[in-house]
Amino acid sequence: MSRTLSIYKAEKRDAGQIAALVNSAYRGESSRQGWTTEADLLTGRRTDAEDILRLISNDDSMFLLYKAGAELSGSVHVQKQAEQVDLGMLAVNPSLQGRGIGKQLLEAAEQAALETWGINKLVMTVISRRDELIAFYQRRGYQRTGASKEFPVNPELWMPKVADLRLEILEKVLSENRKL
Repeated sequence: MSRTLSIYKAEKRDAGQIAALVNSAYRGESSRQGWTTEADLLTGRRTDAEDILRLISNDDSMFLLYKAGAELSGSVHVQKQAEQVDLGMLAVNPSLQGRGIGKQLLEAAEQAALETWGINKLVMTVISRRDELIAFYQRRGYQRTGASKEFPVNPELWMPKVADLRLEILEKVLSENRKL
């Protein structure tokens, strides 16, 4: 696989594929092929096509995609929120994880925040029990803020398998001399 990815901005027609990818990377048995699984923490789905379509339709929101031919291999969501960009749903096909796709999608999301909105502060939430995932983001310059919030309840899509889940807030301020 090439180390340089071709990144595309998602369109409405991509919503179903994005939802399927995100769910396969985080939930259910397929997610256990990769290291990003939340299957031991939550049951159900992470998202659905309607949620993805709503996010794609928002002017201050976009998904960036990596496709190998017609197959969606990775995606990431960025959304402008006042003076920061929220980053989430970074997902890579579980069978392709560990090949640098996630790193490059993360870099593309950071670049999109700068180029699209001129914002250099990115914020994300990560389940606090996901030490390996927090470490992945820390290696890419994201810092723990010491803040957290309660894990959202959404019984229509998911249910926790463990008590007291929290979302830890991480942030990164991009260097002012970063190339646009």
